[in-house]
Amino acid sequence: MGYYLSDGIYPEWATFVKSIPMPQGDKRKLFAQHQKGARKDIEQAFGVLQSRFAIIHNPAQSWHLDALKRIMDMCIILHNMIVEDERATYGGTFDYFYDHLGNGPTAPSDDSNNDFQEFLRRRYNIRDKQIHRQLQQDLIEHIWERFV
Repeated sequence: MGYYLSDGIYPEWATFVKSIPMPQGDKRKLFAQHQKGARKDIEQAFGVLQSRFAIIHNPAQSWHLDALKRIMDMCIILHNMIVEDERATYGGTFDYFYDHLGNGPTAPSDDSNNDFQEFLRRRYNIRDKQIHRQLQQDLIEHIWERFV
């Protein structure tokens, strides 16, 4: 299951890795520093996309989730193509592959009880606070081992 970097306003779900507001100890301080840096990079990248593509500026609540995913994928691909083209003008050689972008997950079908049970299981796991805390602790340990 993937996860998103988030701040304190989000719930303790397994899909959100929240920052630590007042980290105690070297491991937690290092994690908070890395998480803050990564979130800043992501926010800056999204700002670049917003400045380049007006469709991202507008409210998205009325859009279907699949359409939003496709819009974001296309904006990222177009942005990378533009960057690739701009770099080519000053001698850079870059090779970008976009084949890894698929159609993404689909909602469970209504006619299958097994699919619905799987959907409920995933929903329960996503909202599990213990999984959230374990993921955060695992990331703290990973960053500590990698950078110290």
